[in-house]
Amino acid sequence: MSLGSTARSVLRTTAYAALFGFLLSSCPETSASAQSVEQTLSPQKLQKISTVDERFQSYNVEAVEVTGGRFWKPYDTAKNGGSTQQRDRAPMFSGAAANMFTQKPPIDLTNRRLRTLAKALGPAYLRMSGSWQNATYFHDSDAPAPAVPPAGFNGVMTRAQLKGVIDFARDSNADFMTSFATSMGTRDEKGVWTSEQATRFNDYIRSFGGKIAATEFMNEPTLATMSGVPKGYGPTEYARDAKLFRAWLKQASPGTLFVGPGGEGEGMGWHQPEAMHRIPSEELLKASGPIYDVYSFHFYSAISERCSKMLGGGVTASEALLPSWFQIPDKVYAFYAGFRDRYEPGKPIWVTETGEAACGGDRFASTYLDTFRYLNELGALAKHGVQVVAHNTLAETDYALIDGDTFSPRPDYWGALLWRRFMGTTVLDAGPPQNKNVYVYAHCARGIDGAVSTLVLNPSPDVVNIKGEGPSEVYQLTAKELQATEVFLNGTPLQMTASDELPRLMPVKSSSVVKLRPFSIAFLIYTKAANPACRVEV
Repeated sequence: MSLGSTARSVLRTTAYAALFGFLLSSCPETSASAQSVEQTLSPQKLQKISTVDERFQSYNVEAVEVTGGRFWKPYDTAKNGGSTQQRDRAPMFSGAAANMFTQKPPIDLTNRRLRTLAKALGPAYLRMSGSWQNATYFHDSDAPAPAVPPAGFNGVMTRAQLKGVIDFARDSNADFMTSFATSMGTRDEKGVWTSEQATRFNDYIRSFGGKIAATEFMNEPTLATMSGVPKGYGPTEYARDAKLFRAWLKQASPGTLFVGPGGEGEGMGWHQPEAMHRIPSEELLKASGPIYDVYSFHFYSAISERCSKMLGGGVTASEALLPSWFQIPDKVYAFYAGFRDRYEPGKPIWVTETGEAACGGDRFASTYLDTFRYLNELGALAKHGVQVVAHNTLAETDYALIDGDTFSPRPDYWGALLWRRFMGTTVLDAGPPQNKNVYVYAHCARGIDGAVSTLVLNPSPDVVNIKGEGPSEVYQLTAKELQATEVFLNGTPLQMTASDELPRLMPVKSSSVVKLRPFSIAFLIYTKAANPACRVEV
């Protein structure tokens, strides 16, 4: 994808493009330039097109968050400081690029507010992985962890830290998903992966009644050479190791789903520096054959400003409401689903890592502006039948759902919460677009027999009049500025209570036309739809 040139071309030809510079720093609700457009809905007649997993909306807690170490530095922090025990994950991110990272202590997974917020998104999958997991040593002992990681590893995870993740997942109604260490410390003298570390990791989880619901072998094997594998590592070596891993997994943890390969960064037309030594997903799949229970890929809509000078693929806030931005999930899905159909036909598809932009997200990733992308991505991928979408991350750096320092919900979190409350597992066909700047998705409502929930995204300065059949409950999100961090639900600010509880989500009831403000997001629940496809939704 060449988002820079394509998006700027769209800006020149889109009627409301001239408003963007003003609206990004002004109140989008009260624009004097607003016009009215109409959108009709017939919730009773919408047809079922797919279903998704009950844990469709999921999230990542990176391994480096659990252990503490060098992670993407938020844009508003001071220069890096603290311990340097955690080595940079690859030479590409050393030297001048090291300023992209900062030293972070282990995340406090016992925090009451964080657990309250995570539990409200359940059931989900909690995926503990990330590039750092590829080279993290599991210290299978109650003795103090080594001050420096053993040779062939970049970090250390203790028993207490691993158990803390499993306990957090249990309390949050989340099944545990992961990947395993694959760096030189896990390999024999010939460079072949061995299961010693994986066995210790799995056995310890089983020792206190935990389990691994699903796992990838290696995080992002398309970038394997950046994660400590032997020089010259390619598709043949990956296939050999992945088959060894599968054989071990099916014997050691037969109930665990083998998910993969988890390729990333393809199908977008981004520049690929030679230093990345990217291995195409298709080559991995050709070499390994059909070995996975679930086909997976990762994707980000852009590359953040931290890395876009090296890699391209950057995006600006003024481009983040354009049609080309909203079409990215369909484009990336088509690219990876083509490989699934060729090499793993019939296998379910999971997106096991996604977010606004790779390399920690852009400055606007933590604002209301990104909530349009996040919910559009969920809606679009659900229509394609993608079973699970795991957002990166739950609570660390700029693209997180929750602020990692205060554990305060960000705008994307409120969007995630509304999705969880209202969008069930049966996906309905909302029909062809009626307005080029209005996006509509529909599911059977959660917990109401025959009811239909619709998500309407209005990323434009127009007022949208929704003409639906029958009464509805309206949950409309707005913000005073597109890059605001405070979100309003039907005009009331969304915030935790003084006792760290979630607020009550109160709808506005409508019996006729629902008026959606400019730059608004709305969930409309048609409780009396009596849609035949929704009669068994729970």
